[in-house]
Amino acid sequence: MKPVVLITGGSSGIGAACAQIAAERGWNIALNYRSSTADAETVAESCRAAGADVLLCQGDVSDPAAVTAVYGQLDAHFGRLDALINNAGIVDQTARLVDMDHARLHRMFSVNVVGAMLVAKEAVLRMQAAGNGGSIVNISSAAARLGSGNQYVDYAASKAAIDCFTKGLSDEVSGENIRVMAVRPGLIETELHAKGGEPGRADRLAHMVPMKRKGSAEEVALAIMWLLSDEASYVTGSTLDVTGGR
Repeated sequence: MKPVVLITGGSSGIGAACAQIAAERGWNIALNYRSSTADAETVAESCRAAGADVLLCQGDVSDPAAVTAVYGQLDAHFGRLDALINNAGIVDQTARLVDMDHARLHRMFSVNVVGAMLVAKEAVLRMQAAGNGGSIVNISSAAARLGSGNQYVDYAASKAAIDCFTKGLSDEVSGENIRVMAVRPGLIETELHAKGGEPGRADRLAHMVPMKRKGSAEEVALAIMWLLSDEASYVTGSTLDVTGGR
């Protein structure tokens, strides 16, 4: 029986790249997305063509009821969960802290931190109940180390929280053969930059990367899929930079 992975925020970027590689490597996929139905369906069809059974699960991870509904669909369709790629996240327009309001900060942490924690909680409950262990990869960011001053310190702070959460959750569940890791992508060519108001940001800043280039979503996805694999069976509580050295 094929293993099942839940990928949140899977309609584009790193989540979509993970889905494609997972399908090619023999996983079945529960693909979560918030609003981009057409993009999610495109990803799903590509994964099905690679042999995966794909369940589309729409839902905003910042809404507890939506998280419950996503897992309800997963339980009914697959009846198991072997891995989670905790990828859903948002960024806002570039700004300084003095120009950010409560609504922006609340939304940022509701999605990027609280949502990620609730999704991980439900994954852990299912892995514990099955008794077979599992793997969770949380998606952080190099911004957690760099701070992103004058750009989006709220996003950076939310990802620093993910780093801390990864270590703490790992300590809680490692004895049950549940591994918890994180990946910090660096300057990656995805739609995230456009959502922050700077569609050309990756090209503009590529010279600051020691490798002198931007990364691809596929490069990040390959690192994530390695962490989920048995090849990383003694890795937990770790956060892996995929940053070109930055």
